[in-house]
Amino acid sequence: MRDIKIIVATHKSYRMPDDPMYVPLLVGADKNSAEEDYARDNDGDNISADNYSFCELTGLYWAWKNLKAEYIGLVHYRRHFKGKGKGDKFAKILNREEIEKYLDKSDVLLPAKRHYYIETNRSQYLHAHHAEGLTVTEEVIRSRCPEYAAAWETVMKRRSGHRFNMLIMRYDLFRAYCEWLFGILFAVKERLDISEWTPSEQRVYGYLGERLLDVWLTHNSVKYIDIPYMFMEKQHWIKKIGNFIMRKIKHA
Repeated sequence: MRDIKIIVATHKSYRMPDDPMYVPLLVGADKNSAEEDYARDNDGDNISADNYSFCELTGLYWAWKNLKAEYIGLVHYRRHFKGKGKGDKFAKILNREEIEKYLDKSDVLLPAKRHYYIETNRSQYLHAHHAEGLTVTEEVIRSRCPEYAAAWETVMKRRSGHRFNMLIMRYDLFRAYCEWLFGILFAVKERLDISEWTPSEQRVYGYLGERLLDVWLTHNSVKYIDIPYMFMEKQHWIKKIGNFIMRKIKHA
């Protein structure tokens, strides 16, 4: 049996998976007083104070700096990898036996890609967010690790990508990824002024982290398995699709 720890990033009290490999983690704990007995992302080496702009990545950073296991992962309180269980949604969360079988085939498990079809990753980001985030990130990559520039261009031209910053990785790969990812994001943070942005757009480093995962995977030729994911709460898909199309039309 592998030693697996998967943090469940949450900002409030919520029902959690029963298996102890899932570690509930209160993110943004510096400003969050939830009373549950969860691990907190402001313990130990942390960037909890930046949760407003790094989102669940403060949890990823905490896991990188404070956890050690053969495999480490991240999911969300309302977004999980989907297993084959039956019953309510919590019975359908990917369980240990299913994870073990996947890990027999690959050391990296990711959520199924999101497909845009009428957008590239670059155009989708530019239509949905401030362009400066993407521009500065590209500048940092070209100056800090130019060997990743080709992978960046490749990923930006694709019409699909992994989202949500969800993952399960073998420990050495996880550490390598986090060292690279946060090196990039901290350098971007030094150059980017988001003080006048809306709260939604200030979540920029979470958005960028989603795109950077595929850049790292592509450059390092990391093999992975895509796993279905599920939302634990109702999703307003008609509204989301409508907003996606309107952004496309607006910027056409």
